[in-house]
Amino acid sequence: MSATKGRYLVAVTACVSGVAHTYMAAERLEKLCLQEKWHIKIETQGALGTENLLSDDDIRRADMVLLITDIELAGAERFAQTRFVQSGIHGFLRDPEKVMCAVRKLLCAPQQTHLILQ
Repeated sequence: MSATKGRYLVAVTACVSGVAHTYMAAERLEKLCLQEKWHIKIETQGALGTENLLSDDDIRRADMVLLITDIELAGAERFAQTRFVQSGIHGFLRDPEKVMCAVRKLLCAPQQTHLILQ
């Protein structure tokens, strides 16, 4: 378990209306990563536009990328070379542990490993 401590994750959250669920998912991710003792930076794509934009350096340094979205993300191509887990926002909010379990499993996977949860 100690091998997963100190990880750095980045995430993007986005929902259809770009209001409540985008920010609810971001808040839930922050709490879950705090419990795991992981650092996370979260970009939100919502009604206010893109906030907390992930830099190329953020993405390059990340051990894992989480894409929590019900819409097509702006700039999704930035993550093509990364290891990522993608989930719908409603699925994540209903069962966040399913996503976190997938993250734990993929942390040791090769880069460009993409897992899309249904």
